[in-house]
Amino acid sequence: MTNSHRDFNKISKGQTPAPFSLRLTFEERAKLEAAANGVPLGAYIKAMLFDGDLAKVRRRNTNPVEDHQALARVLSALGHSRLSSNLNQLARAVNTGILPLHPETEKELADACRDVMAIRADLIRALGLESGDT
Repeated sequence: MTNSHRDFNKISKGQTPAPFSLRLTFEERAKLEAAANGVPLGAYIKAMLFDGDLAKVRRRNTNPVEDHQALARVLSALGHSRLSSNLNQLARAVNTGILPLHPETEKELADACRDVMAIRADLIRALGLESGDT
């Protein structure tokens, strides 16, 4: 081993070694990721090379959506509605005391509340936070 190789392995306090890069084909990487089974690739490779134990990796669910159709409905409804703008205008009118309370206004408020509750229920269902209707 040359002196330059030995010097590379000597690290001063506070410094980290240079990262090691490895080129893989798409198929090689896919095979490696499948074998790692959710463990970060660096940790998996080190464990395999140095006969180490793989520590349990606690990760959040990388795909928390359980009902993609419900989530699509919610996002579509939000994208096509003026719900946030309308609710903001209603709040401003209430705060300034200029909101006339007619039966039509009450109906529109009730409709807006139902829409918000439907969006909430779809989001809860889509994200799998609760089962059944809420």
